[in-house]
Amino acid sequence: MSEFKVVLPSMGEGVTDATITKWLVKTGDTVNEDTPLVEVATDKVDSEIPSPKKGIVEKLLFNEGDVVPIGANILILKTNDTESNEEVTEKPEIQKFSTVAIPVNNNEQTSVNDEIKKGESKIFLSPLVRQMIKEYLIPGDEIININGTGLGGRITKIDIENYINKKTEQKNINIINEVKPVIQQQAKQVENIAVNEVEIIEMDRMRKIIAGHMLNSVHTSPHVTSFIEVDVTKIVEWRNKHKDEFLKKYGEKLTYMPIFIEATANAIRDYPLVNVSVEGNNILVKKNINIGIATALPSWNLIVPVIKNADQMNLIGLTKSLNDLANRARQNKLLPDEIKGGTFTITNLGSFGTLAGTPIINQPESAILALGEIRKKPAVIETPNGDAIAIRSIIIVSLTFDHRVIDGALAGAFLKKLSEYLENFS
Repeated sequence: MSEFKVVLPSMGEGVTDATITKWLVKTGDTVNEDTPLVEVATDKVDSEIPSPKKGIVEKLLFNEGDVVPIGANILILKTNDTESNEEVTEKPEIQKFSTVAIPVNNNEQTSVNDEIKKGESKIFLSPLVRQMIKEYLIPGDEIININGTGLGGRITKIDIENYINKKTEQKNINIINEVKPVIQQQAKQVENIAVNEVEIIEMDRMRKIIAGHMLNSVHTSPHVTSFIEVDVTKIVEWRNKHKDEFLKKYGEKLTYMPIFIEATANAIRDYPLVNVSVEGNNILVKKNINIGIATALPSWNLIVPVIKNADQMNLIGLTKSLNDLANRARQNKLLPDEIKGGTFTITNLGSFGTLAGTPIINQPESAILALGEIRKKPAVIETPNGDAIAIRSIIIVSLTFDHRVIDGALAGAFLKKLSEYLENFS
């Protein structure tokens, strides 16, 4: 028998570690492939980690409550395999490299097979290191300033992790310094309030993460919001007429959201430059239209499950995907892959009676659409006999966008095209 080390897998975009919340096995247990081994919690979702192989649990490498980095060994199995999966250390003589292009400054790039120049010397980049550079969006002019601790000055995985941790720590310090005067002022005000008039509630883990994510977005993107009124009377009448039949035929509750998702995906296809992210001085135009739907949880926290390739689904498929993701989000049963990869987000403010809003962009995306409440209002309409006033179902739709890469003209054109799809719904 040989040892097989089970590692903590990737848990979603931007997730670097997870907390062991509950072991589902103990030393000596026999497990099959896909047997749940452990429950873990991340900043975004809670999950079970299944066994990749059949074997006997030899050792649990962490205790419940421990915070474990992604990629770390968490458990050792005894298996009947003849070979173990001992981690292979980086060896220059057997490493294979592929061509990469790393920007050195704003005006030039260096194309290399396995190295970049640093003065007169060269820095070798292993596939793992290059993947981490890509994942963390580290510009080339920063890479050449990282001091490698590996053989011959090579940059290792630990060097990248230390660099990212130091950069994140400095960013957090800068944010804290900016908000510190406000916090101090609020503290002075709280001191003047009687203790029995204030209830202090500590933020839970998810709320802390949401707060940090929102603060980071505001500090990253210059936010601008544009609004448009849309007459959705045809949509309201069609849904009222067909929702019972739809439920009976497909077993799904028909809401307005799938219709808005379909129209949004069509508008994005017409104006792909709203479906972008920013990497340094580059604009990354996403070919896939993956729409995240902001979903309120029973705890009043927020999670954003993603409908992948939404433009390739019809109304029935969108309805089934949306209802499934929303239900499992509220039950805390989403998979890590279902909350990553979004390129554009929609939030429905109208479900709480809100008329309109200016949401914060879900980084690293560049735009977020907010839907207000559909309300009946008197409106001027054109008829063969001239203008008339009629009762119409109106919604206010807003687009908050990153003004670094999206200007008002593009935002306005996108909203206009979206309103045309909605008002001409058939």
